[in-house]
Amino acid sequence: MKITVLTENAAGGNFFAEHGLSYLIQYDGKNILFDTGHSDVFLRNSAILGIDLPSVVDVIVLSHGHWDHGDGLRYIGNKVLITHPAAFIKRYRRGGNRNIGLALSKSEIEKKFRLITSDKPYYITDKIIYAGGIPRSNDFESKETPFVDENGNDDFVPDDSALIMIKDNELIIISGCAHSGICNITDYAKKISKIEKVKLIMGGFHLKNKDEKTRKTVEYFKQCGIENIFPSHCTELPALCMFYEHFNIQQLKTGQVLTI
Repeated sequence: MKITVLTENAAGGNFFAEHGLSYLIQYDGKNILFDTGHSDVFLRNSAILGIDLPSVVDVIVLSHGHWDHGDGLRYIGNKVLITHPAAFIKRYRRGGNRNIGLALSKSEIEKKFRLITSDKPYYITDKIIYAGGIPRSNDFESKETPFVDENGNDDFVPDDSALIMIKDNELIIISGCAHSGICNITDYAKKISKIEKVKLIMGGFHLKNKDEKTRKTVEYFKQCGIENIFPSHCTELPALCMFYEHFNIQQLKTGQVLTI
């Protein structure tokens, strides 16, 4: 399995960066574009790497319907696109008036892509699973939200999902922002795959501070025996410092390639 970081908040080498996330995941005979960031940075960085992304990608997985994960969809098309049916609502920060959902409407996306929506686990292959809706089952994640939907109701980002991959009877879990909670995601990945061992967790964890939620997440990862942890994107510096103290993590940067 090879995972190439195409968009990240931090730049590596001569690559571009932006507030966003996009990975190219090559595994089990599939080339999956996981999220697209919010501009064409994912395409520009893939070109630097010598990857002709539009011809290489088989499937696009959109983790959730926020601008910094899905507005890059404007720059690619004619692919299978898998996401949650709630990814297309208009959404706002509480007290704000700028839509932080997707720039493209559902009808525009349906014209550009072969759209597959699922709130249940969707098997891309028998080893690659789009998780669908994530149950919010523990007592410390997804308990408050800074977002509201187009009707002014609290938006807990019900479309937030993840990619689950099985390799050598272990799990590799890729999150976009983990609005649903990275521990909830991990618990659900174990449940639907019936595999307990997690080899690697990577992506946005949406943890901001050295607080109780981050501490409980660290404790959870230790209890699970997860050694390969790559928090990125929306995981802010105080939380990253805590992960560094406990797991000696490395910062993810654009252009980086992980071979698993």
